Amino acid sequence: MSADSHGPFVLLPRAADNSRVVREVDPRASRNLWLLLGLVAGLVIGMAFYAWPRLEAQRLDETAEQMQRKRERLLEQNRKLLLEKASLENLDRVQTIATRDLGLATPEPARLFVAVKLPPPNGNTQVVSAPAREQARVN
Repeated sequence: MSADSHGPFVLLPRAADNSRVVREVDPRASRNLWLLLGLVAGLVIGMAFYAWPRLEAQRLDETAEQMQRKRERLLEQNRKLLLEKASLENLDRVQTIATRDLGLATPEPARLFVAVKLPPPNGNTQVVSAPAREQARVN
């Protein structure tokens, strides 16, 4: 350092002796630290209470969307199964398969018999069977 830059004074470095300096703990610093930690904790808890319902609502929206897609898929599957059931119940188709694939034929009207299921008898009913030749015939 030159004498011209500081005016007429010349600064000489001097060694500082800090061995006698004792650092005391300031109680205000500890109190301020706890206050700052409490404030930060309050902000974090407040943000968590703000964000949690929003995240829960988002999760519920995603679940509702997945359930809607599943419902649509099941409705489509139900529609296809109903169409398949209708085609399998088509009597013309059943008759065609029976005659063509299985070699079955329509029986003669004289060989047809109708079976009727009777209700169970109660205490006042007597069951009488008809002779074999008087059975009802369907023509």
